[in-house]
Amino acid sequence: MVQKLTQWTETASQTAGPYVHIGCIPTFAGIEGVYPEDLGLSPISIAAKGQVITITGSLFDGTGWAIRDAMIESWQADGAGLYAGQVGADPNVSGFCRFAADKDTGEFILKTIKPGPVKNRDGKMMAPHISLWIVARGINIGLSTRVYFDDEDNSADPLLVRIEQGPRVDSLIAKKTAAWQYRFDIRLQGQGETVFLDL
Repeated sequence: MVQKLTQWTETASQTAGPYVHIGCIPTFAGIEGVYPEDLGLSPISIAAKGQVITITGSLFDGTGWAIRDAMIESWQADGAGLYAGQVGADPNVSGFCRFAADKDTGEFILKTIKPGPVKNRDGKMMAPHISLWIVARGINIGLSTRVYFDDEDNSADPLLVRIEQGPRVDSLIAKKTAAWQYRFDIRLQGQGETVFLDL
């Protein structure tokens, strides 16, 4: 039986709180034996095709303080630009990872395959990118953003060209720091604030 929408009131929103790791990545929180391994421990297995890369970064609040209780989920295509479940996709790339900022430094590390360009639904090509979803204490609704790469041609990416404030595009670009290593910092507000997406 369908209930009238006027019968219920909206549940109050709340932040992820300091305990999000216990439920989502218990091993990281020091709780062993809940699962054989935490869900989304790695987006790739050892036989994944493509170039392995490492992305390191931190999530900063408006004062410049690195947030140490952030949890991030990533979703990406494989090295050929195909998502898990698509015909021809690399079976060794799930594309999903769930990871956390270090409790002492606030730094996160994502080790994965560099994704290939992805064909959009309208046939246009999206530049190689990784989607991120971010939660932490003080964030009421998870934040979505993307990581692009400064050694790729991002000039025609359908999402990036729609950002009206051109200089802010740089907040979505990971900077190469060494061979196959990148730095990507996320800033919640203030100077250099990361572009967040309503997707």
